[in-house]
Amino acid sequence: MFHPIVPARIVLTDDNTPYSPTYDDVYHTTSGGLGQARQVFLDGNRLPLRWIGRERFTIIETGFGLGLNFLATWDAWRSDPAHCAQLHFVSVEKHPFCADDLARLHAAWPELAPLAGELHRHWPALTPGVHRLHLDGGRVVLTLIFGDAVDALPQLHAAADAFFLDGFSPARNPDLWSPTVFAQLARLAASGATLATWSVSGNVRRGLETAGFALERRPGFGGKREMLTGHRADAPAADMIQPRRALVIGAGVAGTSVAERLAARRWQITVIDEADGPGQGASGNRAGVFRPLPSLDDNRLARITRAGFLYGRHHLARLAEAGHPVRWAPTGVLHLARDDKQAAKMQAVVDTHQYPTDYLRFADRDEASRLANWPVAQGGWWFPQGGWIQPPTLCAANLAAGGDRITPLFGRRLARLERRGDDWLALDESGAEIARAPVMVLANGVGIRAIPEAASLPVRPARGQVSHLPATPGSAPEVVVCRLGYVSPEVDGIRCAGATFIADDDGTELREAEHRENLTKLDFILPGFSAPFDPASLDGRVGFRPASPDRLPMVGAVPAVANAERTTPLADIPRQPGLFAATGFGARGLVWASLVGELLASQINGDPLPLERDLVDALDPARYLLKPPRPGAGSEE
Repeated sequence: MFHPIVPARIVLTDDNTPYSPTYDDVYHTTSGGLGQARQVFLDGNRLPLRWIGRERFTIIETGFGLGLNFLATWDAWRSDPAHCAQLHFVSVEKHPFCADDLARLHAAWPELAPLAGELHRHWPALTPGVHRLHLDGGRVVLTLIFGDAVDALPQLHAAADAFFLDGFSPARNPDLWSPTVFAQLARLAASGATLATWSVSGNVRRGLETAGFALERRPGFGGKREMLTGHRADAPAADMIQPRRALVIGAGVAGTSVAERLAARRWQITVIDEADGPGQGASGNRAGVFRPLPSLDDNRLARITRAGFLYGRHHLARLAEAGHPVRWAPTGVLHLARDDKQAAKMQAVVDTHQYPTDYLRFADRDEASRLANWPVAQGGWWFPQGGWIQPPTLCAANLAAGGDRITPLFGRRLARLERRGDDWLALDESGAEIARAPVMVLANGVGIRAIPEAASLPVRPARGQVSHLPATPGSAPEVVVCRLGYVSPEVDGIRCAGATFIADDDGTELREAEHRENLTKLDFILPGFSAPFDPASLDGRVGFRPASPDRLPMVGAVPAVANAERTTPLADIPRQPGLFAATGFGARGLVWASLVGELLASQINGDPLPLERDLVDALDPARYLLKPPRPGAGSEE
């Protein structure tokens, strides 16, 4: 069930200690929040000693609050010349502060200003779910989960080396210190995991011991006599040394996104594509729509498109900051209702979910007409931060961001795969080796259908024809408008309108009938707009999108079997070693791609995942072995 995020608000006690009226408790001891963070949570987990020389170190925190524990940890990591290569900090917060309030509170610790400033610039929208931020050049990864920890922790996929237990007091917030939460901590604990908390409550001690933690009392911070530390009885596991080499088949938005995210983890990647450059297949359109797709029940499609859109925004900003800007424009996206009934549903979504208005709001017909600069028949959703993206430029930027860790091989056609020893070999039509690596990622769109090792994936080709309409700069609409189709603003003298979506049609020619269909959609979006255009003389582009039966991508390890019992857990389905897929994007490749790249790279590298477990399962390529695919590729509005 969807629970809107209710932000925290600034309230200070007489001595300027931040206070929560909701829980009738302070955010940190009056003796000083930063000192508490360092003594209780860093020293209590023997940090920075325990991350020295590690490839990756993961911390899970049960209450982000002001973020002081995170900032203190980040500061200690930066000050340690022997720190781990990558620091993962995962934190849950039911009532996050907005960025402006967080900045006002952090002003009390000027020594943390550079780090706090970077955090504020990347602070996510206050929407439910997982938000992943890449900080300090990507070496520090903050994964924020906005929602109730009781619900969020079971959805988390991670292995924690240390826990910071820092919710409001057990007396004020008992659910956060419950056996249910402690059992989740035990599930999430890596070998040799430690924990620390300021609480020495008897219920807390007994609950943690029952969950398998050995505990020790230590002197507390400030006026508190004692604090608590603990550890798992098993020995710490050494970092797994694995060959960091992968082949990625396909240089579209899927393949280049995976390649860039693996390269950011210091993998060496070879990208193979039969075209002469990136983004020439389904990713080759001039302008594609970039927006999420909400629903009243906040279903899986809505949750994943929201996560993909928000992560994609951060990814675009990171690429620009790194000197690899993508050609795109946050013009806003106006998604008009089909009729009065749908308009009422769209209004209900906004009223019920109470999204931040800079993420989504409802525009009535008059406002929608002003936004489109054209008379429209209905109001609808307005996504102020949405827009259009030129997909080939995203592909090129991803490859450039990988630097010398990505080697593209263009003009090379994959004919078949072969497993030889611990490596996957990519072979051409003559049987000659193109490249090899222990990990292979299939991100080659509809081309995946020709690969026997991926035969269990029900990918269907969907022909899509986009119509190119001559346009002058500054002409209406200057925002993206959707309504059973879409129309873009002018880009280089052309406006894109469409697109058709025809399953199992491999024709590559432009068709007048499909131009007519696109113009009919255009008139439904903007009445009368299509009048000047002759479908017989229009230019356009045809692409073939890999579609899935349930409209969700297929992301993860490729099954090694053709079928499974419906009661088999997904985790128990055998997988082909080192073989992964990123496909089935349909018409939503731009909203999926960046998040899918991060998800698959996290899976391959063994990092905490950037999505909830139920959504990861919803994307698992093996899901179709447990249920028959419904016929048809489905609508792709």
